[in-house]
Amino acid sequence: MLVRTFPRRSTLISASLCLAILATLTPLGLRAQDSDNPAPERHGRKYKAPPETSHIEVTVIKGFNKKPIDGAHVIFHPVKDGKDIGNLELKTHQDGKTVIDVIPTGSSVRIQVLADGFSTFADDFLITEPSREIVIAMERPKAQISTYVDNSGKESQLKPGVQEPIRPKKATSTSPSTTPKPDTASKPQN
Repeated sequence: MLVRTFPRRSTLISASLCLAILATLTPLGLRAQDSDNPAPERHGRKYKAPPETSHIEVTVIKGFNKKPIDGAHVIFHPVKDGKDIGNLELKTHQDGKTVIDVIPTGSSVRIQVLADGFSTFADDFLITEPSREIVIAMERPKAQISTYVDNSGKESQLKPGVQEPIRPKKATSTSPSTTPKPDTASKPQN
């Protein structure tokens, strides 16, 4: 025996009546897609908007032939309003460039560059614009400047790369008991 169940007519009528009442009570001006003045974005109590950042592109080249340096370490050390923000280190690509987008606009940035076979570069830059390109020409190591001797402009005597320390060699001492002496007293005279 096949039994058919039909929803009660009163249940259908009450459901459609509820939908009609809900549709008439919904104000038209409160729909987000129809609003001309969007509501501001709301966050928690302690929300603080992130600062504006600048796009910084650093190009590292060799000072003597202007070719790019691949794998140079570029260290960014930003300071804003006297407060240290931290530091970041990036490496250059084959074209000698590296890009960073998280440095706050209006901050002072110390950029330090380390590359094998070149002197360390460090300088301070004030980042006030939204985009900045910086070209750094690396130089070969120079002799250190001393208060006793003016070495400015002289090439370094040490070759670039890892330096091995010069250690003095131990002097070989000869003791009198090990060296044979000619024995002239025991030879007969002819």
